Amino acid sequence: MERVWLKHYPAGVPADVNPDEYPSLVSMFAESCERFASLPAYSNMGRTISYADLDRLSLQFASWLQQVAGLRKGDRIALMMPNLLQYPIAVFGALRAGLAIVNTNPLYTHRELAHQLNDSGATAIVILENFAHVLAEVMHETSIKTVIVASVGDQLEFPKSIVANFVVRYVRKQVPTWSIPGAIRFNRVLNEGQFQTLTPVTVGHEDTAFLQYTGGTTGVAKGAVLTHRNMVSNLLQACAWLGTKISIGGGDIAIASLPLYHIFSLTANCLSFMRLGACNVLITNPRDFTGFVAELGRHRFTFFSGVNTLFNALMLTPGFADLDFKSLKITLGGGMAVQEAVATRWKQVTGNVLTQAWGLTETSPAACINPFDLDEFNGSIGLPIPSTEVTIRNDAGEDLGLNASGEICVRGPQVMAGYWNRPDETAKVMLPGGWFRTGDLGYMNDAGFVFIQDRKKDMINVSGFNVYPNEVEDVIAKHPGVREVAAVSQPDEKSGEVVAVFIVRKDPALTAEDIVAFCHGELTGYKIPKHVYFRDELPKTNVGKIMRRALRDEVAGASS
Repeated sequence: MERVWLKHYPAGVPADVNPDEYPSLVSMFAESCERFASLPAYSNMGRTISYADLDRLSLQFASWLQQVAGLRKGDRIALMMPNLLQYPIAVFGALRAGLAIVNTNPLYTHRELAHQLNDSGATAIVILENFAHVLAEVMHETSIKTVIVASVGDQLEFPKSIVANFVVRYVRKQVPTWSIPGAIRFNRVLNEGQFQTLTPVTVGHEDTAFLQYTGGTTGVAKGAVLTHRNMVSNLLQACAWLGTKISIGGGDIAIASLPLYHIFSLTANCLSFMRLGACNVLITNPRDFTGFVAELGRHRFTFFSGVNTLFNALMLTPGFADLDFKSLKITLGGGMAVQEAVATRWKQVTGNVLTQAWGLTETSPAACINPFDLDEFNGSIGLPIPSTEVTIRNDAGEDLGLNASGEICVRGPQVMAGYWNRPDETAKVMLPGGWFRTGDLGYMNDAGFVFIQDRKKDMINVSGFNVYPNEVEDVIAKHPGVREVAAVSQPDEKSGEVVAVFIVRKDPALTAEDIVAFCHGELTGYKIPKHVYFRDELPKTNVGKIMRRALRDEVAGASS
């Protein structure tokens, strides 16, 4: 197929990358630690560690895992904590020991945690003490043998470490009572690891780096097998793009506000900026927007990644507009559609264009990124990145060509090896020739820019006409009285489905009639909401994505 998008690549971005440049993430990490030893790598709560520090601490962690815990190459280790310095230490330590990492959401319920630990076969876990009570309840149902418990203040300087842990435990009372016999503290692991010697582990392209759990295209929780080749490829692809604005070892600062255990932030922040020798500022609680803005004020940040709801909430936070954005080079939106109204306000406030990128857990995740030299938000999810092909296909898997709407399919070295122990689920999403069905609907224009219309499963069918929730949301978000909006299908006797919207008001006087009247000037009749519901807040995932499925279930229950 002709890669029409290559004609519009930014200067200096190659058509292809060579994954053979590095045999594994471990070798890439070793190179960065040597090359950028004196530079800051990660900063959190006032403490910054250098690449030399990260090299030393991750080695201690890896040595303990191997020599004391007895973990061997290929064993799975779960990491269950928010953005703290302990996370990159554990990630790179586990990779150095040849382990496969199972990133785990700290907000999981007992059922969700038990499922993921059992499905992955994890035998070890690193968990923040705030969530240890959940693990304690399901330990007996799992194969977990090694439990490492971290505290918020573990990697802070004395006496701040003591104060932080005291406040979390006794003032805020955020650590419920737990008991796990044999559990060992994170800092003790590092101390004991100083006296152990890591036996070198040979890790190659086909070895699993991450078992990254996702609902995929079916909503069933399953682990995407991301190999070292997948991850090395995606880092080379992403860094080629980032390199048009970010200089290697140039002192750039990235704000890591999304959780590093999520694939977007894991690759875009934790790993890519390690490769570039930049510093990640870890935001532990991005939902504390006042504290978040105060932290932003302490750094001359050059890179900011996030989701639409995060950008919107920050711009509504007092003090954000007063920050110094002169150093900001890239604002990268992903994870969910960026609304034009949000992107417009972002540029007005920061002077920086909010650039969309797109991918999925199954693509490690980056597949398309917009050039970073755009003058305005263009509504596209970007161009296929190096060594990546994108086609638009129908349900039969046939290529529809340019400017036709269908399912976006991706092929490239970053596409997962498959779903962990789920050949049946893998077969559902893989087409002959290595093409991955993404479950996203969209089209590619003549220049190779891809435009996403919606998730296939979120489509609303009104009397046989397709309505894309993203389009409805994008229109309503422009209303000055709207803070947040989500559009879903609601069952209807006459038309099968109709459009329902859930709105968080900015203007308390806003009415359903106001919304419908506003839509009449922007949307054709069948796309106009038939039901308008107002809420104080919308349900969101840990990353900030609005949970349309929960809202669909709510209106389906009401209709029945």
